[in-house]
Amino acid sequence: MKNHRLTIALTFVNLGILGFLFLRQIAPVQASGPVPVIRGRGLEIVDDHGMVRASIQIVPAGPAIMADGTVVKDGKTYPETVRFRLIRPDGRPSVKITTSEEGSALTLGGGIDPTYIVLSADGGDSSLQLTNKDSRLQTVKP
Repeated sequence: MKNHRLTIALTFVNLGILGFLFLRQIAPVQASGPVPVIRGRGLEIVDDHGMVRASIQIVPAGPAIMADGTVVKDGKTYPETVRFRLIRPDGRPSVKITTSEEGSALTLGGGIDPTYIVLSADGGDSSLQLTNKDSRLQTVKP
């Protein structure tokens, strides 16, 4: 008889805990407030289809690597770089801002390839490169 009462008591305790947990999950989740700093190794913003439309990343030092994963065979080792990209719906980056210990660059891509503008400050040199849809290139240097 004593075991029977203990079993009933434990059953009610378990039901009470289950009810408490169930009611706690139904309550809406609320943010505790703004976080002063978000830390991470990179950030990607995706659209409704899961495609990356903006990214901030740190590219480690080494050879240049193309978007398809192939390594550029120019023999040059590039420094660690921070890169910010805004990407068109077709997957092509239209705005790219990069910075490293060697310098910085801003690239703006046009709607028709290979139209783009590159504003760069590399080492002690600065330049503006303009390329139109016919691949005509004009470079402006001080």
